[in-house]
Amino acid sequence: MNISTDTIQMINHQLSVPDLVTIPFIPGDGIGPEVTQAMQSVVTAALTEVYGNKRQIIWKEVLAGEKAFRQTEEWLPQETLYDFSHYMVGIKGPLSTPVGEGIRSLNVALRKDLDLYVCLRPVRYFKGISAPVINPEKIDVTIFRENTEDVYTGIEFEADSPETSALLQWLQENYPQSFGKIRFPQTVGIGIKPISQQGSQRLLRAAIEFTIENKKPSITLVHKGNIMKFTEGAFRKWGYDLAESEYKDFIYTSKQFDSTRKTFGLSVAREEKETALLTGKIWMNDVIVDAAFQNLLLYPENFSVIATTNLNGDYLSDALAAQVGGIGIAPGANINYQTGIAIFEATHGTAPDISGKNIANPSSLILSSVMMLQYIGWQEAADLITSAVEMTIRNGQLTPDLAQFVKNATIVGTQEFANAIISNF
Repeated sequence: MNISTDTIQMINHQLSVPDLVTIPFIPGDGIGPEVTQAMQSVVTAALTEVYGNKRQIIWKEVLAGEKAFRQTEEWLPQETLYDFSHYMVGIKGPLSTPVGEGIRSLNVALRKDLDLYVCLRPVRYFKGISAPVINPEKIDVTIFRENTEDVYTGIEFEADSPETSALLQWLQENYPQSFGKIRFPQTVGIGIKPISQQGSQRLLRAAIEFTIENKKPSITLVHKGNIMKFTEGAFRKWGYDLAESEYKDFIYTSKQFDSTRKTFGLSVAREEKETALLTGKIWMNDVIVDAAFQNLLLYPENFSVIATTNLNGDYLSDALAAQVGGIGIAPGANINYQTGIAIFEATHGTAPDISGKNIANPSSLILSSVMMLQYIGWQEAADLITSAVEMTIRNGQLTPDLAQFVKNATIVGTQEFANAIISNF
């Protein structure tokens, strides 16, 4: 049988995916190679089950992290960046960040060098997993976290450094009122938090279009704009501006709601949402980040899609994952929807203390591969894996990290968990 072997391309803003596709992958450090092997076995078996030999993946290993440094003396070789850019869609295990040398963060470096401005984190509950909240099944939230701005840009100056001294002198001479807000200028370290309209709105546009395409009921802008008015407050403003200028046929915003009837409380939020539903539109609202943490615990059903800045998204995605059992079952992706380049990833760390023991939980990377299959349009295989993961967990076949909290669970190893998923196709 003839199988197309072209690489993935972006044509007219749509991915064109061949039937035989090369996917670059980074096994990762610590438990990375184990969970990667488990993920690949599940994906390969699912493709065979669904498509026979009509669609296949060629796995191409690329280097990053400790293995890359040992072989090339580089933590992130340029060839790796080229392969991810050339093949467009890839996947990676967890990576160590070098301490005291090298790249500030390999994950951040990948995102910045490839301009992967969306960190996509869907969070949902799988029946059979022990969760710390009473009704974890109410949680089904997709977080769009901006990936290239905010404090993760890494613009920081150490206390007593020449850069800090020069910046403090400039503030004192030109903006003495702002300088006066620094309580201890003699020992202060300084960080800069850039948030731009362009950077914010491309993230927000992706979140809005996802909400529309997936028929989600609401999108919530999460920010700290009550304090940081010209960065996070601007993020909120640009979100509403974008919705009202480009998506007014699809979005009903809180700003349109009759402000004369507004008082603080959930009853108003419900009325806004009901008004949006009556108009057949998606409800866009905004929540200050500390209130968002509280309401995600108390009323998670009120959230569907969240769009937020980088640091807020970092906190929220892990905290929300904890509500459904932990980041061990939380998938993630870093995507540039304009170029089409995407890297799917395990969201947990390298866990070197259990490396090589066949007890690591591969769920995060397996579910990230589901996102990858959805992204390239191989939905049938993605659905098969998702259903099998649900059945495996529901049957109590769990790796030790999950089994310890589940009565009568059957403890299985990393590869055995993958095999159980395959047997449940």
